[in-house]
Amino acid sequence: MKFVRFKNNNEVSYGYLEGDKIIQLESDFIIDNRFIKTGKEFERSEVTLLSPVQPGQVIAIGLNYVKHAEESGKEVPEEPMMFMVSPTAVIGDGETIQLPTEKHRIDFEAELAIVIGKEAYKLSEKEALDYVFGYTINNDVSDRDLQKKDGQFTRAKSFKTFKPLGPSIETNIDPNNVAIKLTVNGEIKQDSNTNDLIHNIEKVLAHVTDVISLQPGDVILTGTPSGVGPLQDGDLVEIEIEGIGKLSNKVIS
Repeated sequence: MKFVRFKNNNEVSYGYLEGDKIIQLESDFIIDNRFIKTGKEFERSEVTLLSPVQPGQVIAIGLNYVKHAEESGKEVPEEPMMFMVSPTAVIGDGETIQLPTEKHRIDFEAELAIVIGKEAYKLSEKEALDYVFGYTINNDVSDRDLQKKDGQFTRAKSFKTFKPLGPSIETNIDPNNVAIKLTVNGEIKQDSNTNDLIHNIEKVLAHVTDVISLQPGDVILTGTPSGVGPLQDGDLVEIEIEGIGKLSNKVIS
């Protein structure tokens, strides 16, 4: 199923997609873990999609594809490289990525995002996927100048609008084998598959929860393939992940 969070007449609601229709639910599908229909339906064109989740924590994994590590001039990490990103950077499909300065190189990064479904701590790889609600798409927008200056990633990746998520949360995919593609103004920049992950989804979940207690709605960003590049004022950046859909965002400076 594809779950969405949306706004209609300034009211935030929750639902799921059936084709181009949104079936409204009574409450937050992640927090309440109930899927009771209100009886109301909307055409997708009638509402504004929001980020499908409002995470309390956003944990990111760096250098998790071999070719991206190579293009970054870094060694392949022996274990998942973990860092935190501010959840206030999250926006939804169709919202605008705002570049805070034109003087810095600010890159796009297509990523599969894990959405946690229940409290998770000290998970084994064998049980890890049982704690996942579903998966969505992320653009891990990154200020490379600040990344290099700081020597760590939090500031460079936490500006407001730097973490588009959406358009929906899909609950039924194989996260270790889905195609992932990013285009800028229609030109393919990244084209890969999560079967090229260095550390698969189960290992990422076990590694993160060995340290951090995760709550329903928290998000883990799983890393980006090779092909990252800079965003410019006026760009349209679109990310497609097999089985989930397409995340589209305009860029302004």
